[in-house]
Amino acid sequence: MAGVRQFDEQRTLGRALEVFAVRGYRATSMLDLASGTGVQRGSLYHAYGGKEQIFLRVFGVYTRTFLGDAAEALRADDRRSALLAFFDHCIRSITAGTPARGCLSTRTVIDASTEVAQVETAARTFLDDLEDVVHDGLAAIEDGGLTVDLRSAARLVVTTTRGLAVMERAHHGPDELRDIAATLVTSLTGRGRPV
Repeated sequence: MAGVRQFDEQRTLGRALEVFAVRGYRATSMLDLASGTGVQRGSLYHAYGGKEQIFLRVFGVYTRTFLGDAAEALRADDRRSALLAFFDHCIRSITAGTPARGCLSTRTVIDASTEVAQVETAARTFLDDLEDVVHDGLAAIEDGGLTVDLRSAARLVVTTTRGLAVMERAHHGPDELRDIAATLVTSLTGRGRPV
């Protein structure tokens, strides 16, 4: 039937996300997307446009889900627990898959954000939104102060998530990444690890 999509859109976009996560924006071609999704290039072009439009669509879904899960992880009785749960969420995300798929947003910023203005804007918006999620999550917890102001803490936490993504690519395992995160949390909260 003309005008009716002959493929499962949710499944197709999920597979497109995986292609971008594995290959990165720059290295992904429309042929890669067709192969990875099982949908012909012409059908992809017709349904979504080119690579940039497909990326922006799946990146939007990816970031909305990630931000929602991050906000949920920050809901805790104390800031130390909230930050540890947040970092655990981030580490699980970047170490998922076999091999681990890494961090799509960090890879995009490093790999391709300056090539396409809309991709650069999407990546920057995600990082700004993530900072706001961390800030708001910490602000909602009344368990004492931090060693720096809330906005600086949120910015430092987000910056550390990018560093963790790079360290994961350098073959640091989840336990090593959690140790790095725990050291930052101790520095920010002034509280050591429970004995």
